[in-house]
Amino acid sequence: MTSAIIVAAGRGTRMGPNMDKLFLEVAGQPVIAHTWARFDSADCIDEIVLVVRAGMENTFQEIGARLGVKKAHRFAEGGAERQDSVWNGLQALDSGSDVVAIHDGARPCVSHELIEACLRAAKDFGAAVAAQRVTDTIKESTDGLTIAGTLNRSKLWSVQTPQAFRVSIIRQAIGAARAHGSNLTDDTAACELIGQSVKLVEGKELNPKVTVPGDLALIEAVLKRMA
Repeated sequence: MTSAIIVAAGRGTRMGPNMDKLFLEVAGQPVIAHTWARFDSADCIDEIVLVVRAGMENTFQEIGARLGVKKAHRFAEGGAERQDSVWNGLQALDSGSDVVAIHDGARPCVSHELIEACLRAAKDFGAAVAAQRVTDTIKESTDGLTIAGTLNRSKLWSVQTPQAFRVSIIRQAIGAARAHGSNLTDDTAACELIGQSVKLVEGKELNPKVTVPGDLALIEAVLKRMA
């Protein structure tokens, strides 16, 4: 069985103190509705686990009803940090799940092709991540005021989601991170802790994340192009 975990328990403080980015409307639907719909309509996904904040399950049920979602889905409660939320999502997977794609709820433009490519790579290599080559010159700063050095752009990749794994591997990796006391914002970093290599899956299309208000116009344009 192939599963998806959609992490939808955060608020996103950079959007402002009173704004929940997942429920901002873009192209006629809340951001999270677009994300859920992408996975619900993906042939390669059998079940979906949505990780949500405590007390929000009914709100998500209503969104699912409006979307008319067809795939089996269940909810898990978000944790204090993203890593905890992913762990809770892993515990909610069907016992028959062997491969899982973990995705940010705030990335509503993910394509079926990218989801499938990440899952296929995870089956072959154990772990895989959607990524794009860095094209800007990246500077390092130790004080936030001046440049300390220039990083080698040819070795740098910007990772996104979905991040896909064999379930046994990501459970081991996140478990190790929790035992180590690490607070990781990226699931592939947990794989690094246990020495698990991660396959880069280069995305060709825009896969932006809602982070600041200015992202919404770009995301709306991408969604309309995908429709």
